[in-house]
Parts: sequence; C-alpha cells; structure tokens
Amino acid sequence: MEGIAADECLFASVEKGEGIEIIFEVWRCTGRNWHKQSRACDSSESGLPFFLFRCESQHRTRTRTNRGKRKMSNLVKGVILDESEMLSASEHGTPTNANDSSFQLRPGASYLLRKLRHSNIRSGISYGPGLSPDKVNVLKRIAVEYSCECFLLHASVDGGVNEITRAWGDVGGIIMYVVQNSKDSMCKISSNWLITVVVVTAGQNSSMLYINKLEELPLTICCFNKKATCNNVVVVGYVMKPSREEDFAKRGAFPLYPTPNGLIFLPLTFEIPLSSQLQNVDVVLHKATDEIISIELSNSSVSSNRITYTKGMQELQRFMEDHSDFLAIDPLSNIYPVLDRLKIQLILLRLQEQKAKGRHAIRGAHFLKVIDFKDPGLPQRLSDAQLSLPCIVKPQVACGTADSHSMAIVFGTEDFKDLNVPIPAVVQEYVNHSSTLFKFYVLGENIFHAVKKSTPNSGILMKSYERNGLRPILFDSLKSLPIDTENQNSGDSISCKVDLDLELIKDAAKWLAKTLDLTIFGFDVVIQEGTGDHVIVDLNYLPSFKEIDKDIAIPAFWDAIKLKFEAIKMQQATIASSS
Repeated sequence: MEGIAADECLFASVEKGEGIEIIFEVWRCTGRNWHKQSRACDSSESGLPFFLFRCESQHRTRTRTNRGKRKMSNLVKGVILDESEMLSASEHGTPTNANDSSFQLRPGASYLLRKLRHSNIRSGISYGPGLSPDKVNVLKRIAVEYSCECFLLHASVDGGVNEITRAWGDVGGIIMYVVQNSKDSMCKISSNWLITVVVVTAGQNSSMLYINKLEELPLTICCFNKKATCNNVVVVGYVMKPSREEDFAKRGAFPLYPTPNGLIFLPLTFEIPLSSQLQNVDVVLHKATDEIISIELSNSSVSSNRITYTKGMQELQRFMEDHSDFLAIDPLSNIYPVLDRLKIQLILLRLQEQKAKGRHAIRGAHFLKVIDFKDPGLPQRLSDAQLSLPCIVKPQVACGTADSHSMAIVFGTEDFKDLNVPIPAVVQEYVNHSSTLFKFYVLGENIFHAVKKSTPNSGILMKSYERNGLRPILFDSLKSLPIDTENQNSGDSISCKVDLDLELIKDAAKWLAKTLDLTIFGFDVVIQEGTGDHVIVDLNYLPSFKEIDKDIAIPAFWDAIKLKFEAIKMQQATIASSS
C-alpha cells in the first residue's frame, strides 16, 4: 500500500457477504473540505482485515462508507492490549518472581484498564509463547485485578483467535489490537475477525492508526464508533473525581459503546490536550465541584471569580467561555447556588409559596447565618429566626474545601463559643424526624427516592451530649452521622413512622429543577414529627444515586442527558432562526 500524505486520510468500509470486502479510499483536506483522491487498494492488496486510518489532530476527518451506511457490527466491541504495552522493567533490574515490584505497569496502562473495565467493551491482555513465566504471572494477576482476560497468542495466530473466541464468543463488533510498533508480529493477525492493529508510537506505515499515549485510546474508540454509526450518536465527555466515576461506571453508566438511546461516553483526561478531546465531544457532563481547590466568599456569597478550580478544570472552563455554542448538560454558572448553603436556604424559602390547601407544608429548615459565634446577641437572633436548641451548624461553603462538611450539633448557647466549624456558618433547625431520611434524585423528567436511616430525635441526642461531657457533637457529614448506638432497631429494615406525601415532593422537585435550571441533582427530605412538615435539609448536584436499582436509574440517567441535549439544540436552532 502506498504512503498517505500528511494532509490525507485513509478510510475503509466493510461489506459482509460470502467473505469480507474491504474498500479503501484516500481523501485530501483542502482548507475545511475533503476531496476523494483515489482508491488506495482493494482487499487483495491489503494485509490487514479491516479499516485503518491516520489520525492528524490538525485536520478534520470525515467518514466515507460504502452506500453511506455502517452496520452496528462495525463498532469496536473488544480491545486486546499486547503485553508490550502493559509492563516495563523498573530501575531495580530483572525480577525474580511474579510479586517482584520490578515489573511495573507502563504510564497510562492502569488508566486505560480502569476505563475499559466498565465501558461495555470486552478487554483482554495478550502475550506470546516466548514470554517468561514470571511476567506471564504478573499479566494474569493484572487481568484479574482489572476484570479482563489474559490470552496466549500463538505463532499460529488462528490458535490465539480461537482462544479469544472461546472466551468471548461473538462480540458483535470489531476488536482492536493495541501493540507497540517494535513488536515483530504486530501485522501477522489474519482471520475472519475484524481486528484493528493500533500502534502506540509514531511510524510511517500508512496502514496503521497511530496514537502517542495509551490515554488517547478511549478517544480513538469513541471517534471510531461515532463514525461507524454515521455520526448518529451523541458523544458525552465527562469529568469527575476517580472514586465518583467508579461509582457510576461500575453500574454501566459510561459505556464507550452506544447506549440504546444513542449516547457514547468519553472520559475526559487532563493528561492529553483537552481541546483535541472536546473537538470530538457534543456535550459535557461535569461534576465541577470535584475539581474545586478553594472557594472565597464574595459579598457573603459564592461567585465564579472566587472559585479556584484545578488546572485541568480551568482549561475546560476557558474552552467553554471561548466557545459560546459549546454545550454542557448544566453550565458551571448553574451550580453556583449549590455551592452556597445560604443561597440554597434562601431559594427554599420560596417553596412556601407552593403550599396548597389541605396538603402538608413543604419547606426548607429554619436557618440563620452567623459570622461570629461569640456574638452576644446570638441567642436573640436564634429566637427571631424561629430556631430552638438543639441546632445543626454547617459551613456556608457547601463543598470544594477540606472542611466544608465539618458540622456540629449544639445544645446550648455556650456550645457556640470556640465551636470548631468554619465561619461564616449557617445554623439550621434540627428537625425531629423519627431517624428516617428520604433521599430524592431528579434525573431529568424522572424522580426517584430511597429511604435511609438517619440521626435520632433530639431527646436521644441529648443523652449522647450528656455522655460527651456537655460538649457539642462534631462530625463530618461525608464520613459518618451521629446515631443512637443504644437504641438501634434490630434487623435491616427502617422503622418508618412518617407519612410521605410523594406527589408533594415531586411537585417541589419540578419547581427546584426549573428554578435552579439543573438536570441531575438530589435533595434530602425529613418529615417533622407532630406537624408533618416535609423539610428539605440538603441539596447537591450530580449525586451518584447508588441507592436506586441500576436497571432503572441508569436508563433514566441516559434519557435525562439525551433530552437535555436535544432541548438545548432546539433552543439554539430557534434563536438562530429568529436572528
């Protein structure tokens, strides 16, 4: 096959009949337009069984398909990582056993294995017959750790392919084979499988796809799968901290293979240029609160110019500011109220306007902002705010700082002196609620809830206060809540003595979604003993909703994203047509 110039791209389409027919075409870029140059080769000229094209980040690529169609079977559904891309020997020399730390994962290998594990794409590690037993043992241990397969590819490649077939069956798509270009056998794969050989270091072979780092492979798969569907999918780039991503991903929320409603999820990484990733993204889903370094209150509230994000998140923020038509499921500005407990409390005050005759009240907790715990007028201010002790004290900054979840329950005005809670703070009504918390999750048009064990009533907490030497109860709300250790119910069920008005909460959820202009958020509700008031005590953006069955929650999550994307596109089209 002849070489392809830097301003050219090689495309292929596949037809399945009696065998496999491969059609290669060369397209040249002139400015922003692509023009067909010539047929590069036919299937008899190519030593490769499927589609390979050159990635040039400075050029825009366009997929050319036979008869304008790509079958879903032409999507990437499996990835095999050659051992040459997995391990490297450390400076300590040659290891003597499989547990020797001299065998180390190459940079990017761990990242890639984590992304593939829950991507709805089969993954495996391959090695040749000449590899040392110690190294094979290390590879097998890695395969177990990352929930993938480990395959021996024999000199007779068909034997290795048969082994893969036995383990995976028909994957229903293409398998990518990731290998270094120094590997002697990298081009010897030959079978009826549609296998793409990917070379991870730059080279001159025009029949290979080149990427510079393993971290680029999810983007490569994403682009490949989008083109295979004739761009009939929406690519959702997402960014959040690894632990949260793991919570979502292990329930199948972030597949690199199209969802039933046409979404592909691309993990954005700050290890490669962000702009090259965002050029291939249709919309961004972010948990920006995971990327906050610090927050300074401006005029006693949170504002954008007082939030310091990580370097990577700052780059994403600049990109969105410079590209006004770039889409986000929820713009950064929409989450600012969620960062400020005082703002949320003020918004919840307006819920009282939604009260209907004959129904329970739906409201936020009574509250008071405090900037000095030693203020001699504090007792009177608490009384004016309809706050009686005990109260719960929370930092005004709701997230993004190390101590934003450091809270306290105080039982007397003396407890405020030297209280170890950051100020400014929000003193919030403590509601007796039969130790029952209702966690509500809003996923677009769908609303779900779960019931959880919560903190006990104030009378029981008072006993803990007395046992604690009449000192306030301090806790981190992310780690643990103060509970009644002496009077816990036996068994796993929660004794619920409250009457939940589900329709009331759903109406409030819709009002909050409209008021905050958020697509995916959660809030906590307790029901006050005696009055039956439904009190919202907390609200947060993009929760993991892990208490909801994944078979119900994840499709609703996908629907929420797709519907919001379509709504934004429609809004943009309406504005464009009227201008």
